[in-house]
Amino acid sequence: MEQSCRIVLAGTAGYGELYLQTLKEQNRLSWLEGVVDIFPENSSFYQDIQAAGIPVYESLEAFYAEKKAELAVIATPIHLHAAQAVTAMKAGSHVLCEKPASASWEEAEEMRRVRDETGKFLAVGFNWSFSNAMLEFKEDIQADKFGKPLHGSALVLWPRNEAYYGRSSWAGKKFGTGGAPIFDSVANNATAHFMHNLFYVLGDTKNKSAKINTLEMEVYRANSIETFDTCAIRAMTDRGVGLTFFASHAVEKEVNPSFYMEFEDAVVSYEWGSPVKALWHSGAEKSYNDPESEHMHKLDVCIDAVLGNSQDIRCGLEASYSHLLTIESVHQAFPESYAFAEEEKQVNASLGLTYVPGLAEVLETCYAERRLPGETTASWARGKKMMSINDARYPY
Repeated sequence: MEQSCRIVLAGTAGYGELYLQTLKEQNRLSWLEGVVDIFPENSSFYQDIQAAGIPVYESLEAFYAEKKAELAVIATPIHLHAAQAVTAMKAGSHVLCEKPASASWEEAEEMRRVRDETGKFLAVGFNWSFSNAMLEFKEDIQADKFGKPLHGSALVLWPRNEAYYGRSSWAGKKFGTGGAPIFDSVANNATAHFMHNLFYVLGDTKNKSAKINTLEMEVYRANSIETFDTCAIRAMTDRGVGLTFFASHAVEKEVNPSFYMEFEDAVVSYEWGSPVKALWHSGAEKSYNDPESEHMHKLDVCIDAVLGNSQDIRCGLEASYSHLLTIESVHQAFPESYAFAEEEKQVNASLGLTYVPGLAEVLETCYAERRLPGETTASWARGKKMMSINDARYPY
């Protein structure tokens, strides 16, 4: 008989639906001791929740007043992550928290303190970091199979319309009610996985990312939001590796995630829907599975860790700090993002999409050449801003 893991899921709509779908496909819905959501009827799995007799609670505190769980899955809005993760760990649960871990460094530090006090693990759900493909790639980097890393770049262009930004009261916001930090943006939500991956695979150990020393940044907005929907970021690691990341929601053309990394002896690249491919200068080749095919493997990793009484979760809190500190630096450098001028934008009324003509092509060129838009002839481009990250803000 299969061992079971008692689970509580906070957040049943949005991304929480992927957890419900995965548990249903694995015939593990019965493992849910309860779900937490103030509007559970908004979930497309609400009937499944009811049919399975899964109790619904308005808060984690209400759940823990009646029940226990070995694993808490936090799939709620960004500004709720820290408090809910802390509540769960103090109540005796291990935690799988969706990305980003938190909206601020201070919140992350509190999460780390409580994790260490309780002895519970705290996994952060950057999808690819839990994949066997990226684990093998990272182990090969650590084994020096490619030679010294030189530079890398990643690109994601995912159009998002007014319905996306209207889906909640916190979308595109810097702060929530009472001043709680949110900082929802293209780089801190939908495409966060792919920025983080650049940092993560270069980390010295499984649960560390490469430390970032300096940042050069340009961030823009075409939509009526407080943060930004377009970013171009150049990071320099403490080992002198240059990493560039480009992402936008203000495009008409969809370009799914891709990346490449150049090493002394090889180039490793990825195109959406294909394996990760390593090509050595000698002509040798190696393929890794498509990490996107393991999109929800993070849940399996965490369940296995609970059942095996293990802390081997691949992507814990420490691994998330480079992404967290990059987002923090962006907002320190840009209290207000650059706003595209009205004449630089167009609206596709049938799609409800505001976009900048030619933006996708500029960012594709920037990706290939590792240049920021301000280093091109793009008429809309503004100057970059620079920040340094204090090494003391890292917990390792």
